[in-house]
Order: sequence, then C-alpha cells, then structure tokens
Amino acid sequence: MGMSSAWNNVGAAANALEKVAISNLFTQQPTRTELFMFHAGELLVDFSRQKIDAAALQALVALAKYSDVENQRNKMFSGEAINNTEDRPVLHVALRMNADESVVVSGKNVVPEIHATLQRMSYAAEHIASGAHSGATGKPIKHVVNIGIGGSDLGPAMAMRALIAYAATGVQAHFVSNVDPTDLAHVLAHLNPHETAFVVASKTFTTQETMANAHTAMKWLQTGMNVASVSNHYFAVTANIDAAVHFGVPMENIFPMWDWVGGRFSLGSAIGFSLMCSIGAQHFGDMLLGMREMDEHFCTAELQENVPVLLALVGIWNRNFLGCASQAVIPYLQELARFPAYLQQLEMESNGKRANRAGELVEHATSPVVWGEPGTNGQHAFFQLLHQGTDVIPVDFIGAARTTAAGLDEQSVREQHQKLMANMFAQASALAFGSPAPTDIPSAQGEHRVFPGNRPSTTIVFNELSPRVLGQLVALYEHKTFVQGCIWGVNSFDQWGVELGKVLAGDVLAHMANTSHDTTLDHSTRVLVEWFLKNS
Repeated sequence: MGMSSAWNNVGAAANALEKVAISNLFTQQPTRTELFMFHAGELLVDFSRQKIDAAALQALVALAKYSDVENQRNKMFSGEAINNTEDRPVLHVALRMNADESVVVSGKNVVPEIHATLQRMSYAAEHIASGAHSGATGKPIKHVVNIGIGGSDLGPAMAMRALIAYAATGVQAHFVSNVDPTDLAHVLAHLNPHETAFVVASKTFTTQETMANAHTAMKWLQTGMNVASVSNHYFAVTANIDAAVHFGVPMENIFPMWDWVGGRFSLGSAIGFSLMCSIGAQHFGDMLLGMREMDEHFCTAELQENVPVLLALVGIWNRNFLGCASQAVIPYLQELARFPAYLQQLEMESNGKRANRAGELVEHATSPVVWGEPGTNGQHAFFQLLHQGTDVIPVDFIGAARTTAAGLDEQSVREQHQKLMANMFAQASALAFGSPAPTDIPSAQGEHRVFPGNRPSTTIVFNELSPRVLGQLVALYEHKTFVQGCIWGVNSFDQWGVELGKVLAGDVLAHMANTSHDTTLDHSTRVLVEWFLKNS
C-alpha cells in the first residue's frame, strides 16, 4: 500500500462516519471513553468526543506510518539535516537531553555546549537574584525585561504567565516585543532604571523591532541614571556575538543561540533566560525535565498509543477529512492565557505552507487557523459560534484538578475552581451531544433553541500546572506539529513566508526617510505613506 491508498483508506473511514453522530458512537460503544483515553507524562488526554472510531484511527495510524513519521522522528533526534530548505538539523529536543547523551552536528557533540550554557544561565540568574550582579549605580537588579519578538518572546512570555506561582527569586520578568513604542513605554513606566536589566533576544542581532526597542531602552537607562555606560544592565541571547559586543553587552552576559534551534521551538534554550531569572534554575530544570519526558514518550510509544501522534492524527482527520478550517484551544486556566498565542506561532508558522518538501504545491489543505482564549471568558464571547455557528470548529480543552491560586480564602478558591472545571466538562459535553429544542416553547423559536451537537473536542487534564507539566504540554504540541508536517509533506522548520513583508518594510522606510516618490512602491502604498508623512 502506498501513500495515496493510505490517504484513500482514511477517506473511506470518513465516508463511513459521515452520517454517524458523536452521540451514536457512544451508544454503539458505552466503554468508548476508556478506549480513547491515553496517558503521557502527567497528562491524561481524552479523544472520545472526537468524531472518530477504531477503524478510522487504524487508518490514520497507517497513514502516519506511510508518511514516514517514525523515520523522520528518528532523523530529527539524531541530528540529521531534516530542515531541507536551509540544510540544518532540527534539535530543540537536544536542549533537554541529559548531560551524558550525545548528538553530533558537523562532527561535534552539541550536548556539552547546551549544558555549559544552562550552567552559565543558572550562575547569572543566581547572581542577579542574590544582588551580586548589580547595576551601574550599585543597586541590585529587581526587574528583567526581555526584548524579543516571535519565538524570542512568545515562549518565555507564555511560560512566565503560566508559572507565575513558581516565581521564586524575587526578580520580576517583563516582556516587550512590538516595535510600537507604546509596548516599551507601558512596561518601563512602572520600572526604575537603577534596578532594571534587559535581555536582548535576537538570533541575528539585527531584528528590526528588537533592535529598535533595545536602543530606546539604552537611552532610557542612560537618561534615568545619568550615566553613559550601562553595559551591566544588558544581557544578550544571539548567534551574532560580535554585534552584541559592539552594541555594548559584556561578553560574559552573552548566551549562544544555535542555528539548529528554530525560534518557535527555543523556549528550553537561553531564550528562556528571563524566565529563569524569575522562577529560578531549579524550576527551569523541571520544565526541561517535563519536555524530556514527553520526548521519551514520543520516541518509544507505539503510534496507536503515542499521544503527540494521536493529537496530530485527530487534527489531520478534522482538517483534511471533515473539512474543519480552524482549531480552537481553550485553556480553563487563567495562567495559560498566552498558550493559544504561543501555539499560533508554533503551528501556523511551522505548517502554514503551500509548498511541499520538494518545492511543489501541496495536494491537501495544511495548517488550520489556531486560536483561543481562556475558558469561561470565551463562553461569554465566541462559544455561541462554537455551539450554533455554521462552521464546525474542533476544540482542545485544557484543565487542571487543582488551582495554583494563592492569597485568597481557601474554601472560596476551592469552590471557584470547582465551578471553573464544571464549566469545562459541561461545554465539552454540550458540544458533543447537543440538545433538541425544549418542547414547551413556541415553534417559531424552534431552531434558535436547538444545539445540534456533533462538534468534536479533545480534553487534556493534569493535576496541577507545574513547570514539569508545562514542559510536557509544550513538547506535546511541538511533536504534534512535527507529525502533521510529515503527513502534509511540508518542511515545518523554515518560514520563508515572513520574509517578503520585512523586505518591503525596508523599501517603505527608505521612502519615508527621503520622501522621494519611490516608483517601486505600489500606488495604494504610496498614497498611504504620503498620508502618514503629512499627518505624523
């Protein structure tokens, strides 16, 4: 059997289920939940409310096999250059390997360098927390501001919010990403330059948004403290060490980035330094351990019990065989408020591709639109569309048995958390099973009151959102993304689609600077730029 027949077999399974509602699947198999519930690390993942049966799952697993998922996975973990358009290995998984392991890139084992960097990060973070690393005027550093964008921001910003209950060092981490000056202004408005350090996170050290913010921040420090040299207030995470030194970052404050780690996969690297400054090296290490545990599950579990693979296959099923163009991720944890935004980059920048690995147009739809907000907020906003809209949008529900809320009346907190989780379980049930119109209402209201149900969801639960659990969650979705890329036949590790806008922004800036009528700009852009110059 070849790839096309494996794909056709999944199509046949979808046709067989076309007229079968999710509720029918439960009627046919009362013990269905147990058969579609899986464990990975501390996560319990329930696929039973997906519109899927054993035959469909079997066909999807066969599709994964014929898509070379296992072989590609093994190539990734062994350091082969699976990023074929940039001829690079893909080794975010090496960031969480044990010190005694080995992955060879260009004849050199990279694991010792990873652990040496982690030790340097720990040393620097401890020195900041203890006050041993002071600012230009001798005051201890109390605030660390991460300046980065995309993968140099979303990962640590998401994780800092998620792990706020684990902020153990007394140092607060803040995040600035947007070149819009209001982003930087809002963060700095509440900070004291004497007690503030900046982490400039940019692989090239030329990223336009990041460098603009870094230069403005330097002026803020110099003016606020009335000193010229503010090098003690700067750290850098970059592959361009010369540029960081030229900017004014001391060599001992520069941490490496490697071209075999993509930005959206870089949370476990020195990109997480600002996070480590706040939660401490121990908790950061626990997060890496969680990632590592999911890596081991991904590498060793059979495909039919492999949770990242199953999450990916259910996504392929919904996208390609049930025609669902978007995917909602709804965490019933306020701490995971930034998790959907993090996944937007992870999944859409990785798999939002129209060309396959050979550079030809793909034959199937690729990444859905990923979006979401925290739970009960969403219920009072967009859940109307999830329940009764004309599009079917699959949902990943994420929840915890225990809350990390502190500082409030304990019984009230317990009761509120119970209400939160009751809502999550109820929403998943309502989406799957729906409800006919009540019999005691006027017939004119009939369809207004019908909940059609038959809307799929996956539920992911765990005891508590700890650093270790966050690591498992992040790695789960990383590997889901990888598996889907294999099945769609795309390179999940480049992002050529972000380049053109950057280049054109340079052209527009040049036009703004010299106010000449640059004929290379299209007419609409030229008119808007003239409007801006006149009114700014």
